[in-house]
Amino acid sequence: MLTSKQRAYLRSLANDMDTILMVGKGGIGDDVIKQADDALAAREIIKAKVLETAPLSVRETAEQVALRTSSEVVQVIGSKFVLYRKNPKEPKITLPKEPKK
Repeated sequence: MLTSKQRAYLRSLANDMDTILMVGKGGIGDDVIKQADDALAAREIIKAKVLETAPLSVRETAEQVALRTSSEVVQVIGSKFVLYRKNPKEPKITLPKEPKK
């Protein structure tokens, strides 16, 4: 689970990113999940776009892809969403630490 600080940090990283995943009228097929999974393994954070012809809403699509790729939804805004999954072997993104209680 991401904290609000970590989520804000990931959103700032995603600002300048290009959209690398498109979900269209075919919906969330195995090919979309494989593409998202491979991209998350390589980059840890990806930006995706849901086209108007897609059968699900942007929020539903983001949650379904996150569930099937074991990632977390960072942000859903307009027709785009951002996903994050830490790479346990070679992390590329260092998240801000949680404050001690």
